[in-house]
Order: sequence, then structure tokens, then C-alpha cells
Amino acid sequence: MVWCPMITAQYAIVRHAVGRPVDAATRAGLVRYFHASRSADGAWGLHPESGGYVFVTALVYVALRLLGVGRDESIAKEARGWLGTPPGVLAIPTWGKFWLALLDLYDWRGVNPCPPELVLLPRALPFHPWRYYCHTRYIYLAMACLYGGRVRAPLGPLADELRDELYGTPWATLDFAAHRDDVAPSDLYVHPTPALRAAWRALRVFERAVPAPLRRRALDRCFERVVYEQRVTRHHALSPVNGLLNCLVLWSRAHPDLDASLAGLEDWRWEDAEQGIRYAGARSTAWDTAFALRALAAAPSASAPAHAGVARGAAFLRGAQLTVELPGGREQGRDPIRGGWCFSDGAHRWPVSDCTAEAVSALLEVARADPAPLGLARDFILARQNADGGFATYERRRGGAWLERLNPSEMFGRCMTERSYVECTASALGALSRLRAARPELASVRLDRAIDRGVRFLRSTQRPDGSVPGFWGVNFTYGIFHFVEGLRAAGVGAGDPALVRAAAWLMVRQRADGGWGEHHSGARDERYVEHPESQPVMTAWALLALLGVVRPHAQAVRRGVDWLIARQRADGGWPAGAVNGVFFGSAMLHYRLYPAYFPAWALARYVAASGGVTSPP
Repeated sequence: MVWCPMITAQYAIVRHAVGRPVDAATRAGLVRYFHASRSADGAWGLHPESGGYVFVTALVYVALRLLGVGRDESIAKEARGWLGTPPGVLAIPTWGKFWLALLDLYDWRGVNPCPPELVLLPRALPFHPWRYYCHTRYIYLAMACLYGGRVRAPLGPLADELRDELYGTPWATLDFAAHRDDVAPSDLYVHPTPALRAAWRALRVFERAVPAPLRRRALDRCFERVVYEQRVTRHHALSPVNGLLNCLVLWSRAHPDLDASLAGLEDWRWEDAEQGIRYAGARSTAWDTAFALRALAAAPSASAPAHAGVARGAAFLRGAQLTVELPGGREQGRDPIRGGWCFSDGAHRWPVSDCTAEAVSALLEVARADPAPLGLARDFILARQNADGGFATYERRRGGAWLERLNPSEMFGRCMTERSYVECTASALGALSRLRAARPELASVRLDRAIDRGVRFLRSTQRPDGSVPGFWGVNFTYGIFHFVEGLRAAGVGAGDPALVRAAAWLMVRQRADGGWGEHHSGARDERYVEHPESQPVMTAWALLALLGVVRPHAQAVRRGVDWLIARQRADGGWPAGAVNGVFFGSAMLHYRLYPAYFPAWALARYVAASGGVTSPP
């Protein structure tokens, strides 16, 4: 899965800050990646197809200079020119202000408060950090440690050079507090609300009066939780975003777990000759394996090598299930993990509902799965169902939707609390329904009710025109694919009006060449935006959905199949196409294996539905 240079820049910064600079080979690989990932105007964006962001470009610039790139080398000079265009680095979003303040390249007085004392409040309060979405919660946990201690990592003589290069104005003349709330238009996605600004004002007053013993107690509590997170995730952390911050927290107190945590960051490393060394936002190992197995299982026949691959993939999934509970998890605010699968290989022990569901569906479709592990998976999935019948990701929803009004990130949206997702609900319905059919001994009244409630939730997400907005993929095409998959698996007939409306919506959006293509920009505000070109992955999603509703000889299906067949490469795969994943509305992702298994799955389903016909008549 490909995201953006943000994490790679932060990795280089952290290694320098804690006095563990990278070796020469890694330095060369990192610099090569920064060359490969920049845009034509010399900046870096929040995803492979975005325009330049002050946040990402400033961090990459600092990282390049720390890696030894000279200020007059073209990559640095062009980035500095881009950053020098108003409003400039003073308007970097809050997260950027925070990172620069850690390096003494921004005054802490210009950073909005992130007080550690919030963790000391009673959990019953509706705004307690325990109620935040887990990624948000753990990022701000580490940020609170570092902000509360006003941690600074000295850069030595390079600090003065970077101050001059970033701002082009004498450091002593800059009034950082006056720019505290400035955010460059290029970076702004979610405007800070009046409620958030009022909270910041109140917290700034609190910061001037907080008793030192209370601050020490709060910092100790946050630090204890950071150490716990590192240890129970085998020093990988929930993601490298909070893992990098956790390394700085450990360094600030000279904690012995720093070395293991730095080593754990390498689990997120990705290297190839074309683009160098970068650090991915996540590993999608289990997710990709489950979908690949389902694609292979859909084929009417398979070769001997494919059968061997299926067996190996199923063995990997069986071994990746989490079967042991976390020690002390409840006290630390963790939900039970036993029975789940992670997005990756499970090393960091943060399982997810839809990853678990797709793993279960894959194992039921390709292998004889033991009932005991499947029973654990059933219980894990059921524990992620929200009160509205939909399913969340890592944890059942803890906070109210109003918490989004306190979102301080500015660059990311819909990230403050868990919610119910079309995709997670559809995957959960598929797994639970297949379990009920294949393993009657695992059925129960609770399971039946969960499926019925999930079906009602999915129906409630469909708009009057038949469309269904996704959350984790681009966007309505992805949402409808899951919508149809979930309802059909739960036993809803192909003639159901909701499915017919969804299919009709898709057929209207079919492009003149027979394919489908949706542009990522529509995900920012939940509207459909057609891509200038048809895309292999989106065409596959549309076909998979249509084949669950209409007959395989329908004209839209046949044209879509023709389009996929015509664009298959000699090696059996399809072109990568545009970004296809979404993270919190603005951070688009490119899942590299989506163009491999989704088109293959669509064609396999078409062949099976056509009675063995390998191409349209």
C-alpha cells in the first residue's frame, strides 16, 4: 500500500533527532525516494496524485537537509522556492507546527495546546481521549507527552541554516503565536470549528496555570501508556505515524525500549530499485491474501500451481489469526483482540473487523477451517457491531459524532471516533452468513440478529438515486461493490429494489469505452466525480457488483468484461491505474495488488456465471 512521503521524512528526522542517523546505503535510498515522489513543481503532496502540501514539503525539505543534501542542490532549491510562495511555512498545519517545534524550528508558543492532563479525566466524560478513534487517540497520546514536556531535539549548527531557509526572514523577528491558527489553503481540509477554537483558547489559559505536580503526573501516565503500546505491539506500534512519535517520547526519557522501537519501525520499510526506500503507512498482507484467495476460489477451474498457492495462502491466514488476549488490555483501553486478524501479518496485534471477516470468508471458500478458530472469529466480529447495526473497524464506537467538531488535525476528516462503515458491515455480513451456512454449530440467535441488523444498516446507507458512499475506497463504486456483496451474502435476492437501484446507478456511470472510472477528489466531500479514464480496479468493482444483480449476458456486463480483457497485460495483470484507497477523506492510498486480484476475480465470477464461457459472445 502506497501513501505519501510524510512518514519517510519523519523517519529520517527521528533517526537524526535521537542520534541514530541512517547508514549511507539507507540515506541514498531515502533520497532516491524523495526524488521519485516529488511533483513537477518541486513539492510533495499528501498522496501520489495530490498537489503540493506545505506540511509534507516542509518535512521532506528538513529531512533532505538532515540527510546531507545541500541547500543549493536542485531538489532542495526547488522545494524551498515552492515553500517561499505565500503563505509559506508559517501557515503549516498544526501537525507541521508540532514537528517543527520538536526540532526548534518553530516556537512552541505558536502551537495549539495538546495537554497531557486530558488522560487523567474520568473516562465517563464524553470528550475523554479514550473515546477517540484509535489512530487519533494514539497519535495524540504521544503528542501530549512531547508537547507537555516541550521536548526539543537540538540540530546544532544546522538549526540556524534551516531557520533561514524555511522562513527567509530573521528568526528573531518572527511572531509565531500570531500565526498559530494559520493554515495554508493547499493543506486545509477541515476548518477548525468555533467549538474547537474556544477549546484551544481555554487550554491556553490552562497551560499558563497548570500546577507542576499535575503536569508531571499526567506526563507519567501518558508515558506509561506509550511504553505499553510499544511493548504489546512488539515495538511496531499501531502504525508508523504514532510509532515514530513514540520513539521520540522514549528518547526524551532515555528509555531502554528505544532501540527495539527503532528496530520495529523497519517492519514498515519498503524498498525497490525504482523508487528507493520509503516507509509505508501500513502493511496489507492479510487483507490482500484474503481477497486473492477469494478471487482464486471464484474461478471455475485452477491449475496445479494455483492450487499450491491457495494452500499456502490459507496456511498463512490460519497462522495470522490472533488467539491470545493482550495482558492488561482492558486497563489500557484496548478492546479484546482474541479471534481477530490484522490488516497485516498480525505482529502488532491491532485486529480489524473487515480484515477478520474477509479472512474468514476466504478460509471458508478455499479450505476446511477448524470450527474453534472460526468461533473465535465470529465472537470478535460480533463485538465490533455498533448500536445502529453497522460494524466499526478496530473497536465498537465509543464517542458521539459531535466529536468531529473538535477535530484538530485540519488535514484529515471524519477521524475523531469510530463509526459504522458500509465496507466493514458488508464484509462482516458476508463472513457471518457464510459461517452460519457452513458451520451450523456456530449459529445462534445473537448471530441471526446481528445479520438482520447489519442488513438494515446497509439499506439505510443507500441514497435515493441508488448510490452508496464508501469510506475506505474510491468511492461510490467501492461502496456499491461492498453493498451488493454484503446484502447478497446475507440472502437478499437479486431482484431486491435496493440492489436493482444500485445496479442501475452503476450502469448509468459506465463510460463509453465500457469501463468505469471514479476520481479520488469526490471522496473529499462524498460526491461522484468521474475520472478522465476508465480504471481496471473500479471496472472490476462495478462488474463484481453487477454480477450479483443482473444476468451475465447483460450489455453493461459484457462491455465491462471486454474492456478488462482488452487491457490485460502479457504477464496476466492489469495496469496500476489511479489511486484507489481512501484514508480519512483526504489521504488517498494506492493498493498495489488491487489491479491484480480484483479484475481477475471479476472475470472469474463472469466465467462462472456464464457457465464456462471465457469471453462474451
